[in-house]
Amino acid sequence: MRLGIFGGAFDPIHNGHLLLAEQCREQCQLDEVWFVPTKIPPHKKAGSLSPDADRVAMLKLAIAGRPEFVVSEIELNREEVSWTVDTLRQIRNERPDDELFLLIGADSLQDFPTWKEPEVIAELASIVAVNRGESSLDEPAADLDPSLANRVQMVTMPGVSISATDLRRRVSEGKSIRYLVPRSVEEFIAARSLFRNTAS
Repeated sequence: MRLGIFGGAFDPIHNGHLLLAEQCREQCQLDEVWFVPTKIPPHKKAGSLSPDADRVAMLKLAIAGRPEFVVSEIELNREEVSWTVDTLRQIRNERPDDELFLLIGADSLQDFPTWKEPEVIAELASIVAVNRGESSLDEPAADLDPSLANRVQMVTMPGVSISATDLRRRVSEGKSIRYLVPRSVEEFIAARSLFRNTAS
């Protein structure tokens, strides 16, 4: 199986996430894309995310009816910081015959060398870099070590610029998020009164 791994806070998942996953599925000929919500993101404050159950529920609502999209709770079942390399190692150990593809925004390539064990990540999975918003794909891997750059595959998608931070801010200010997230996710956020008291 050609398996795409798409990690993130997904707080909330939005249409930009879904478009990225779909374009990667199509252009990389992936059999499945796994959405992997983080438990403890390396660069966020502990406890800064919505409850795990709410983020999983929003993900499942968003991908309903798309059998190629799967929600994986692999990181939620661990208590440690959600390092990408650890997640890929676990998936590789459990599914040794699958070909793994790590889906990231092209803007993340600049920081990729600072990730935990980037060389190992590149050995475990092909890196799929996707332009987001107005970001360009012009030589995004130019500053990477050649051994890493050779493992990067580029995917283009329409320039949709949607930020989960902005969505949380809009909800906290009583503004609409219609057409920025799936309708089912919008209704879930309203029913659960998520993001009402925070803009971060």
